[in-house]
Amino acid sequence: MSGPSIKALFLGNASGVNFSLVLSPVDEETGKLPHSNCSGSRRAGDWNLNVMPGKDVSKLTISLARNLQLCLPNATDCCTTPLCVVETLQVLACHGSVLLAHLLIQAEIYANSSVIGNVSENATVIPNQAFQPLGSCPCDLTAGACDVRCCCDQECTTDLKQLFTGSCFTGVFGGDVNPPFDQLCSAKSMEHTPDWFPFLCVQSSLDNTPFLGYFYHGSISTPGDTSFKIPLQMSPGRLFTGYRQGDPIMTEENDYFTIPQQSMAGQCVGNAPVAFLQDFDVRCLNQLASYREGLPRDVRVNSGTGDFIQQNVIYRTITDIDRFITRSESPLITEVPCKNVTFAEYYKFIWEGKNIKEINVTVFLGSLCDGEILTQRFTVKFVSLNNTNETESFGNPGYQVGKPLRAANLNTSDTFGSLKLWQPALGGLCTSAAHTPVLFGLDSFSGCTLQVGVNEDCNHLRGNVTDKLNSLIQATHIGKRSNSSYSNLNDWVEMIRLDPYNSDTNVSTGNLKGICLDVPANLNIRIIFATVGAVQGIPQQEILAVQISYSTVIWQFQCGLTCENVDFLPITASVQFIKVPAQPPIPLTRFQINYTEFDCDRNDVCWPEIFYPLTRFYTGEPYAQCLAKTLAVAFVVLLVAVTSSPWFQKVWENSLF
Repeated sequence: MSGPSIKALFLGNASGVNFSLVLSPVDEETGKLPHSNCSGSRRAGDWNLNVMPGKDVSKLTISLARNLQLCLPNATDCCTTPLCVVETLQVLACHGSVLLAHLLIQAEIYANSSVIGNVSENATVIPNQAFQPLGSCPCDLTAGACDVRCCCDQECTTDLKQLFTGSCFTGVFGGDVNPPFDQLCSAKSMEHTPDWFPFLCVQSSLDNTPFLGYFYHGSISTPGDTSFKIPLQMSPGRLFTGYRQGDPIMTEENDYFTIPQQSMAGQCVGNAPVAFLQDFDVRCLNQLASYREGLPRDVRVNSGTGDFIQQNVIYRTITDIDRFITRSESPLITEVPCKNVTFAEYYKFIWEGKNIKEINVTVFLGSLCDGEILTQRFTVKFVSLNNTNETESFGNPGYQVGKPLRAANLNTSDTFGSLKLWQPALGGLCTSAAHTPVLFGLDSFSGCTLQVGVNEDCNHLRGNVTDKLNSLIQATHIGKRSNSSYSNLNDWVEMIRLDPYNSDTNVSTGNLKGICLDVPANLNIRIIFATVGAVQGIPQQEILAVQISYSTVIWQFQCGLTCENVDFLPITASVQFIKVPAQPPIPLTRFQINYTEFDCDRNDVCWPEIFYPLTRFYTGEPYAQCLAKTLAVAFVVLLVAVTSSPWFQKVWENSLF
């Protein structure tokens, strides 16, 4: 042990068992421990033994009761040397005079290394990581003491290392900071070593290991900024040349322009940045006790070129308060019974190219009192400067993430169509569920429950479920782009529908009630799209195909705690967006298919780059020297090829005779 206390367990019934602690110094001549008897006590020298008896397991704690501080001048009751305690202990478990078990403890405890007095200001010298590792013994974690199983620890004496010689830490943590790499000629432990390995291996000292490259000059690679983050300026001024889609909108103070938004967990985040060209419409629950105001409305916004624009704010009073307020069953008591708060905020950003031209804000105010739950609404919409009347909300040629899909029903005179998902209300029933449009680029999943009776006819149930699912798809075509014209059929892709079930197949369950097979309870919408270009730096997405399919389930009536004649069948609808390349990928060559071990993209050995040393990109040695060596090798190879040919042997024989 190397600490002031240690714990042990005694397994078995401790009734009638006497535990004692004995100091057992080793005989210097024989190296043996003295004979121990059961007449000891629970205290030996500076050591104490504490026993917590149990029915089947007893817990023993051996602790040192002395000061471990290094001695100062003229001080007593302290450690005179850094190695403060070197003693051998035995814990004995006896039943009467019969020894049942014993535990041998070798204690080597160093004095506490707490700094007392003046501290040296000498800085720690960090080695140059380009030539040697930063830590030669990573498992050396304790200063001035031996770390168990750390064989590279300089504080471990030879006697201590013998206790754990066979259990030393391996690898980098155990001190092997320069392991042989696979390309080294002396490293022949590779499985399936190819025949040409001795010709291409590297003959180098372990001091020139490639692992040092991970720590070269201590530099840290900077991760690339995501599309939602941009580097902030340290001082106001000209920001950048414009916003890109997804960039956060900045304020005059170089802060994010924030509006409450929903997180992935469904909760509202008050300081969420507004992203350029990304609309949203969220609702957040709030109470008077937890109400907080957002950004001040006099905050100026960076237009994208360094100029700052002021928000045009219009305040209105809410009239239909019941749309936003619900009563709480257990109201919270606050100091102010009612307060004038914001019920809704509507932001309209007018943009052109990469810049923001104008911001119009409409704020609806109302009174919120104790015991009321407020459903706040925050809406952000980006409108092109060339399309400010908003009569047609699809001014961009391609789809943008978060925009509704453009659907059409080209088989009727009224060509307007829709593609929606459920937005369940209280109770989750399909009859009371609202609808929300499918948004481009956002995989979605929604559902509701349908009431089904125990005597429900299976054919009627299948038809009813199919009608419910088909009510979400009031369209025959989906626009390839967000500005697809109703008069041009080439701007649309027809939705591929797969039948939910085969009506000709007999799926009857006989006279059984409450069981129906092949119920199309899941609607699957798969949309394939690709990036076909960019307009003013904004990627333009185009839809290539849409498939509608159904997944069937077996419905069986479930009888709960109170068995009634009505059960609930959950039906779901999912939307999945699949991105594919705009152009077919380059097909693999026959060499890449048959000889994958020589593919440069998947292996370290790359035969197509065998002549890399002859190029100007190789800087390992002077180009003239590299060329000379290559020509010499080529001459030797050519000479061997010529001399080994049959015709050369005939010419040689004729010349001799």
